[in-house]
Amino acid sequence: MTAPSNSAPSSVSPASSQDSQAERARALRDTLGQFATGVTVVTTLDAAGQPVGMTVNSFNSVSLDPALILWSIDRGSLSYSAFTECERFVVHVLKGDQQHVSNLFAGRGADKFGQVKWHRGAEGIPQLDDCAALFHCRRAQNIAGGDHTILLGEVLEFSAAGGEPLVFHRGRYRALAGE
Repeated sequence: MTAPSNSAPSSVSPASSQDSQAERARALRDTLGQFATGVTVVTTLDAAGQPVGMTVNSFNSVSLDPALILWSIDRGSLSYSAFTECERFVVHVLKGDQQHVSNLFAGRGADKFGQVKWHRGAEGIPQLDDCAALFHCRRAQNIAGGDHTILLGEVLEFSAAGGEPLVFHRGRYRALAGE
């Protein structure tokens, strides 16, 4: 059981002007940042058969039977059409020492796959080497969600190598506390 906090939670009321809407968006982002997440990289092939990948922390399990996961992509993402139109994708759960991989795939424009070890997995989908876990998925459904699209994936294959995961909390990478 945890002791009650002495400080009152901060809150933001509905915005009434452009400036306050921007402030509200920043405050919402900061508040959402209180939730620690794992870090993943999702990969697929674009329409021309070229590898595409991006860092994602919106990954979550949905169902064990059938085996379903979800993640979301910003509608303004350069790889939006590759992921929302692909048949298959792979979710890579990053290890604690793979911050450089997260940063690489979070950026735009660089030859991301030229800077990491990877190979073509099932259906030719790019698969990064040495990750904590992998989920090979068939895209089952796209669901509109505000400025993002939620991708529901049917898990076809999965594997876990283990290791400490890469964690993101309050805008920074974190390490898990020892047991």
